Amino acid sequence: MIKALIRTMRIRQWTKNALVFFALVFDKQLFNPTALLRTTAGFLLFCLLSSAVYIFNDLSDLDSDRQHPEKKNRPIASGKLPVQIAWIAAIVLILFVLPAGYLLSPNFSAVLLGYFVLILLYSKWFKHIPILDVMVIAAGFVLRVHSGTTLIEIERFSPWLYVVTTLGALYLGFGKRRAELALLAVNAGSHRKVLDGYSIALLDQFILIVSSTTIVAYSLYTFSAPNLPENHSMMLTIPFVLYGVFRYLYLVQSKHAGGAPEEVLLSDRPLQITIFLWGLAILGVFYL
Repeated sequence: MIKALIRTMRIRQWTKNALVFFALVFDKQLFNPTALLRTTAGFLLFCLLSSAVYIFNDLSDLDSDRQHPEKKNRPIASGKLPVQIAWIAAIVLILFVLPAGYLLSPNFSAVLLGYFVLILLYSKWFKHIPILDVMVIAAGFVLRVHSGTTLIEIERFSPWLYVVTTLGALYLGFGKRRAELALLAVNAGSHRKVLDGYSIALLDQFILIVSSTTIVAYSLYTFSAPNLPENHSMMLTIPFVLYGVFRYLYLVQSKHAGGAPEEVLLSDRPLQITIFLWGLAILGVFYL
């Protein structure tokens, strides 16, 4: 049962919460011990909150998950994790995370609460509304970035990063919907109602728009943000973003991946190398 609970908490998806560190890195405070410690604590709390949300989401989708070719193997849907235990675990996590977040920072706790309420509304209503469902998911990514700004004393954090995060999240979200639609084919609507509002052609257009604007927005950030070097060396990181966008699009359309973006991140070696090199380039530009 413990293994089933840990699996339901989806620890592999905690990679999304690394966005909490954006403020720390891009505000040039990575080597500030106090800021680093506070941000790490905030990251761990956001991870636990995400796990509680995943449990609530699985409880909400129990019936549809049991009819899904892959999701039927999830611990709650398969019966390996009793529903009552899942409820208790989710409630305990929430009762721990929100007070702990308040002790860390009242503003951070407010962001945690806002994220939790947003995802509950998503699970209940928004996930059934085409386009809005992906926009709400993108809002969750932006809240992750914003939470990091509440944990440290911000000096010159660029708002362009909120724009890039929003567009990048939309790109991943529409890619995920495309992968789901391709996997479930004609039975897509019976597994996820919102898929009736999409088509492969429509999603390809959405992906084209947001991938293009993501690249443009990031490029604008690299030479217009106030805390970047005057020699515009940040523009050297653009090729890594270009390749990352193209690689993910290749995986979605040619390899039919993308149904679980975090799994793609943890399994595709070229994408991992690209993100690693991009991170090194960022550190080099900001800190060397």
